[in-house]
Amino acid sequence: MDRLNRRTFLSSSTCSVSMREPDSQTEDVRQFVSFIVAEEEFGVDILTVQEIIRPVEITRVPHAPDFVEGVINLRGRILPIIDLRTRLGFPERDQDEDTRILVVELQDQTVGFVTDSVREVLRVEESTIEPAPDLATNIDTHFLRGVAKLDERLLILLDLDGIFSDEEAEALQGMEEDEADAAAAQGVAA
Repeated sequence: MDRLNRRTFLSSSTCSVSMREPDSQTEDVRQFVSFIVAEEEFGVDILTVQEIIRPVEITRVPHAPDFVEGVINLRGRILPIIDLRTRLGFPERDQDEDTRILVVELQDQTVGFVTDSVREVLRVEESTIEPAPDLATNIDTHFLRGVAKLDERLLILLDLDGIFSDEEAEALQGMEEDEADAAAAQGVAA
């Protein structure tokens, strides 16, 4: 999805995401989608976000890791849904009207991440981003890209490519394929 389509989607989305149009695009300014998980504000690079959706019915997958809620069918694509609270080591919480799923592209796989809420799209100067200190949060630091210092707050930047081990990424890919095969078999049997 190109930048224009991404801006159009995010600004017209039913969730509370606002877009601040840049006066001029420079290499030292990055855009991040900010969201809340367990009262902490996180950000991911806008270029990885395909869309933001409201929660839908999730099909549980037997023997999936505890952070995998299951899979959904999003316009014919089977997507694994990851509970970021569980993955990041925060206590569980019931979903509410603010809960959103960030649909993101990780390397060659599309995954949905459940967040407590989505806040906005932020323009962040590279000079305000610092490496994540080892003890800044209770999150394993290989998940982190850094911390951006904003006016009155800190934005924890997640490295989504580092959020899964190689084995976990392969298992998620296998879940997509298994569910797609099962859906195809049900379509043939019907």
